[in-house]
Amino acid sequence: MKHKKKVKILHVVGAMNRGGTETMLMNIYRNIDHEKLQFDFISYDKGEAAYDSEIESLNGKIIKLTKTNSMKQIFHAIKKHGPYDVVHAHTLFHCGIVNFAAFLAGVKIRIAHAHTTVDRSDSFLRNIYMKHMRFLIRIFSTTLLACSEEAGQYLFGKKNISKTKYSYFPNVIDYPNYLTVPKKDVKKFKLEEGLGSRIILGHIGTFKESKNHKFLLDIMTQLLKINPNIKLLLIGDGELKEQIQEKAKQTGLGNHVKLIGERDNIPTILHSMDVFVFPSIYEGLGLVLLEAQASGVPCVVSEAIQSEADLGLGLMEKISLNEEPHVWAEKINHLVGKRENNKNRIIDKFEESGFSISYGIEKLKKLYNYNVGGIDEKNLNRLF
Repeated sequence: MKHKKKVKILHVVGAMNRGGTETMLMNIYRNIDHEKLQFDFISYDKGEAAYDSEIESLNGKIIKLTKTNSMKQIFHAIKKHGPYDVVHAHTLFHCGIVNFAAFLAGVKIRIAHAHTTVDRSDSFLRNIYMKHMRFLIRIFSTTLLACSEEAGQYLFGKKNISKTKYSYFPNVIDYPNYLTVPKKDVKKFKLEEGLGSRIILGHIGTFKESKNHKFLLDIMTQLLKINPNIKLLLIGDGELKEQIQEKAKQTGLGNHVKLIGERDNIPTILHSMDVFVFPSIYEGLGLVLLEAQASGVPCVVSEAIQSEADLGLGLMEKISLNEEPHVWAEKINHLVGKRENNKNRIIDKFEESGFSISYGIEKLKKLYNYNVGGIDEKNLNRLF
């Protein structure tokens, strides 16, 4: 029996800002059939996040909650704004609380999605919390997803995971938007930001410890010894932004480092870069690395970056964080001028790897048990 109704999916996130997971969700939401599928979002951001207005313009709801570990709040939100066909949680170990609440609320499809490989703390209490949340995730999730093998093992545990539940879901991007950018737009951006004819080393990411901006400044100090015509462009916001800006001034990098906050013209910015650098301490997959490769930009990354992020274009070079900054600087300088300009080659790699929006949407339709007529309840009942 098929019910022709709009299928409602509730995504649970920290906040819909311009992070990798959130950007991926927006890439998908912009391209689905909004007459047949609706995305709503539980958010714990008190203010307005970057994507909130766009979500509402696409008829999605932003449901603001205040207590992250309150199962009661999540339960009542599901009941108030539902009924939901799917709850899809993206909040690390918090997924256990989410999917327990979704189970109690009668949601039949409950997904826990792993996006990162390391937690912020390894304290005794945190480890107890993680152990209990893994138990809740395994018991109350109907589907486990991960952007990489390491992310899946970290969130769900290496043992006792049902092979039928654990599924790889690649971070997808709308890659055609990054293939070509008008040269006049790149020239205009460089002029507006005072970049001139300098070689541009770029980084896009939230200013937090895991992104390793301090080490990036150390690399920049060494780069300037090799080539004084390089400028570091930092895109993003976060709690450590002012601290990094101050360190740049104190170390004499003030005129060589430019912080421009969050931007929505990322394709243009990436095409202005000569090399993209990503020295993360830990990372799930790094969606921005897919965007950089789609733009043809060579990338120098830490060994924390998952192997799934490398499209096989020869654009990604891994270096250990144990190496000195001058080693990074030498590799970066070597890659200047080595962009990938063959658009067809980039397209082929994206289609082969499954990082395209069309692939992501089709995979989600299967995971959400969705078809053109709506929820196929006969098939759905066989899942439980």
